[in-house]
Amino acid sequence: MRKPYIAGNWKMNLTPSEAAKLATELAAALKGNDRKVMVAPSFVSIPAVVNAVKGSNIIVAAQNVNDHKSGAFTGEVSTSQLADLGVKDVILGHSERRHIYGESNELINSKVLFALENGFDVVLCVGETLDERESGNLEKVLGDQVTIGLKGVAKEQMSHITIAYEPVWAIGTGKTATPEDADSTHKVIRKMIAGLYDESVAEDLIIQYGGSVNASNVKALMAKENIDGALVGGASLSVEKFLPIVNFDK
Repeated sequence: MRKPYIAGNWKMNLTPSEAAKLATELAAALKGNDRKVMVAPSFVSIPAVVNAVKGSNIIVAAQNVNDHKSGAFTGEVSTSQLADLGVKDVILGHSERRHIYGESNELINSKVLFALENGFDVVLCVGETLDERESGNLEKVLGDQVTIGLKGVAKEQMSHITIAYEPVWAIGTGKTATPEDADSTHKVIRKMIAGLYDESVAEDLIIQYGGSVNASNVKALMAKENIDGALVGGASLSVEKFLPIVNFDK
């Protein structure tokens, strides 16, 4: 049975002191809670957040990572630098990385492979724009993102992969795919994974939904068969908003 996985992507928000305060409050609020929960602060806040959640079951992840061990890559961060801080999880392929910074499926694949080789768990983000959806290209876009993004990933490594489906048109807009639409797309992704690997890998895969998830819609989303968690943006920036999402079934 797939275990729910709720993640908060803090993006370029919160100073290190603000992030530490939020992480401390969240760790206290989740004490004794066995739900799988992750937060992804900005790079500069990672040390403070790691320290703040020490002793809790909250996972601290990075929002991106380079596909090289070290070298002349100004402004980049490596897996070894993150691991030295105690971070072994990373979000890759977020739509903002794809559309604002031009990251291709091939580059994202290179990062996925490098992260896995270095012992990281990966949340691989996929999703279509509104134009792509309305023009009937949803499955083609997602197919490319999934197939190329996972190229070279062995069946045995798939236990370290989570896929986050984030329709680009629903991120930060207040618009959310209906639970039925989201579940239908998750089912399509699961079928793709079965084709690339097998049914057992597809059945075990955690697929999160992201895109204006909040306390009002999370229960309906999580009630769907193929939705296993949430990748939350703005609503993860306060305990008051994030905690009801984590505790969606309580």
